Amino acid sequence: MTATNHDEPSLSVAATHLMKGVVYRDANPVPWHHLMRLQAQVRDYVAVLGLAVVIDEAEGYAFLRSQARDDEADGEPAIPRLIPRRALSFHVSLLLALLRKKLAEFDASNADTRLVLTRQQIVDQCSVFLPASTSEARLIDQIDAHITKIVELGFLRRIDGAETTYEVRRIIKAFIDAQWLADFDARLADYAAELGAAR
Repeated sequence: MTATNHDEPSLSVAATHLMKGVVYRDANPVPWHHLMRLQAQVRDYVAVLGLAVVIDEAEGYAFLRSQARDDEADGEPAIPRLIPRRALSFHVSLLLALLRKKLAEFDASNADTRLVLTRQQIVDQCSVFLPASTSEARLIDQIDAHITKIVELGFLRRIDGAETTYEVRRIIKAFIDAQWLADFDARLADYAAELGAAR
């Protein structure tokens, strides 16, 4: 009898999918299975490249992150970053913070695991914090551009349907923790005060 993919876990399958991006249990069941069976081997393999595997089995996702290490640590030359740091615009950061807060509220009051928002709900959340514009269409175009960026980053997933809807991917929790939100809230309060003074 020929072995199936599930019978023989493959390091190549697990590592390659991680190199390409986030592996989700629901969207990528086969590589997820390989990864779960070969966690130790995958960690050792990517460590050679200066990477670490982050796995959240409860939320069902895994991704690679650059290892935190000092340059020239232990007399060894620093490993160049394979995963670059991304500088986000204020408005993309704002929308990420709003989505993260929405997910926290959803988790506190809902037994479901999927937070799905319509495009209009996201626009309504974000528009409150954007400068008043003479053109509502232009404002919505700007928010659409921010949404597109967040989809590219992997924190939102578009769901096809009659109305444009998005699932907030739970990996957002790994990147935006309570401290990040607290720091951002302080910046947001200052921004809101400036915005109010300008109006």
